[in-house]
Amino acid sequence: MLIRKKLARYPLVSIVAVNYDHPEVTCDFIESLHKITYPNFEVIIVDNKSPNDNPALIKERFPNVILYESHINWGFAGGNNQGIMRAKGEYVLLLNNDTIVDPHFLEPLVEKLETDPHIGAVSPKIRFYYDPKIIQFAGFYPINRYTVRNAAVGYREKDTGQYDMDSETAYAHGAAMMVPMRVIKEIGLMSYIFFLYYEEADWSYRIKKAGYKIWYVANSLVYHKESVSTGKLSILKTYYLTRNRLVFMRRNICGKDFYLGILYQLCIAIPKNILVLLLKFRLGHVYSYLRALGWHGKNAFNKDIHNNPAL
Repeated sequence: MLIRKKLARYPLVSIVAVNYDHPEVTCDFIESLHKITYPNFEVIIVDNKSPNDNPALIKERFPNVILYESHINWGFAGGNNQGIMRAKGEYVLLLNNDTIVDPHFLEPLVEKLETDPHIGAVSPKIRFYYDPKIIQFAGFYPINRYTVRNAAVGYREKDTGQYDMDSETAYAHGAAMMVPMRVIKEIGLMSYIFFLYYEEADWSYRIKKAGYKIWYVANSLVYHKESVSTGKLSILKTYYLTRNRLVFMRRNICGKDFYLGILYQLCIAIPKNILVLLLKFRLGHVYSYLRALGWHGKNAFNKDIHNNPAL
């Protein structure tokens, strides 16, 4: 049960979301924000050059929302960066446009950051929207340095209150993460190189490297529809997950662990996945794997991979 708590102050929170087609999904998201009890926030929607649906619907229905229509599809990382650059809040809350928020979700996030200046990011409990008693996220375990994979605490468990205590977590969740503006000014924006996937893990890694902690906040609740823009098993998702898993390694893993991780990916993980896809006749996904590897061949010495854009 979520508990509403009166705060000593209500700093401005800039809520940033990225829209790519599906403006009706974004409107549902904004509608849920209009029901929250936190009194001081702004909503910034970045349209990532939607190719099919007209984002003007968002502004027509919600004239108080700040709608920025980009002329470039920056992806998730870059789209959020565009929103952050227009934010005026003391805190920036990145929310997926396919989420629906609990009316009292924002106060606990602000309270957690207000009470400890050494916390650099927080994420709420996330449940699946279409199965609202099932947990998607109650924290993250650390990423394995060789497989470059990790798991969410409580994933697909029924919520019986087993994760109703705040706890430090390895990473924030990209679907719902709040960061103080002062931290963003210190560490920089998300890296544009990711486009989709692993950008929030990389950003979290940088936040922790700067000496901050990341916390899961149990009495803040968000519901996630998940994968509206990219699809659950899309070729696009296969490409960027494969490519960015290696980008994450190149940016954050060093020495012996890096070479062992590359060896594992190239000799075990990727061949195994390609074989499974071949047996299932998913040739488009196989091509995506090969394209992802080819990208790294072409960008073996690209310095932009290590770039952290400043705010």
